[in-house]
Amino acid sequence: MEWKILYWHWLVLGMALMIAEIFIPSFTIFWFGLGGLVAAAVLWLAPELSLTWQVLAWVAASTVCAYLWFRFIKPRMTDRTKAGISREAIVGEWGMVVKAPENGRRGSLRFAVPILGSDEWSFICREPVTVGERVRVRDISGNDLIVEKAGQEK
Repeated sequence: MEWKILYWHWLVLGMALMIAEIFIPSFTIFWFGLGGLVAAAVLWLAPELSLTWQVLAWVAASTVCAYLWFRFIKPRMTDRTKAGISREAIVGEWGMVVKAPENGRRGSLRFAVPILGSDEWSFICREPVTVGERVRVRDISGNDLIVEKAGQEK
């Protein structure tokens, strides 16, 4: 017995996967659903396409869509700028050093609660700090936070 898959089977699979994304929010399943819609369109245009080519079209379309999303679109959606933050919202927050500044490079600190969607920020500190040390945000300078070691507050 040979399976005869029609274009609407791919439509149903694609829509089911896209609906599943609502209940399992990973934004990965969505691209496999979109790949199913592409496979449906390919099969609608070429109804005699074998199952192997249909699955190949689905996998290729899903992979391309997921790659484009994670490589180009998603990074642009995350707001990692500090422009527009009211100074009072971030000054006084405590964080932990996850990467100590060295050789003129900025350090990196992590907040317990994400600020503007990111829990990790670059910083400048006048005193030497080590990984794991607690620091407090004193000010903002451009795109960097100016911090001071715990116990150095004025």
